[in-house]
Amino acid sequence: MHIKIYFNNKPVYLCDDINQELNEILHHPDAVFIDEISSAAIKSLLHEIVKEEFHAGVLWNPDLEKLKKAFFKNFTQIEAAGGIVQNDKKELLFILRLGKWDLPKGKVEKGEKTDAAAVREVEEETGVRNIKLKRKVGETYHTYNAYGKHFLKTTHWFYMTCSSKQTLVPQTAEDIAEIKWVKTKDIKQPIANTYPSIKDILSTFFDTP
Repeated sequence: MHIKIYFNNKPVYLCDDINQELNEILHHPDAVFIDEISSAAIKSLLHEIVKEEFHAGVLWNPDLEKLKKAFFKNFTQIEAAGGIVQNDKKELLFILRLGKWDLPKGKVEKGEKTDAAAVREVEEETGVRNIKLKRKVGETYHTYNAYGKHFLKTTHWFYMTCSSKQTLVPQTAEDIAEIKWVKTKDIKQPIANTYPSIKDILSTFFDTP
């Protein structure tokens, strides 16, 4: 198993097994491999990530949860939740935020369950109502810097459905400029201008029966 964490567009993998995908990554001359959990080793990797030539990082330990805990403690952690929303025409809901196509999502409030947060965020950001929550699809991870701190955001993704007869209302306070339903056959258009983590979770969704 592995966890993929994005630093901008650069991935870092936490893993307990080196599969074929990771083995191919490690053959890249600018990939970094670490097989110890020490703070010094992790901080060394975080230093390497900022270099332009950095390709990817792979941290291995037979205890993935122990590795995850050691890595995550270097960041201020944030929980978020969002939705892969499909209507009765099998179209998917996309939002345009800050010039990139995205899926509706937002922070989980204190004491709130992730599935409830996902539905609430979809409603607030798009105006969609009467949502039927189906199942959890997975999680994505990415980091960012703000206010002099390093943040690591875990986003929990849920598949949900609703009627296509909706009035879409972009939440402009959250920098959402446009909302649209996209047919599956046309999905390459928004995916060409989105984030790697969104590509990953949609790939997971389409692999799920």
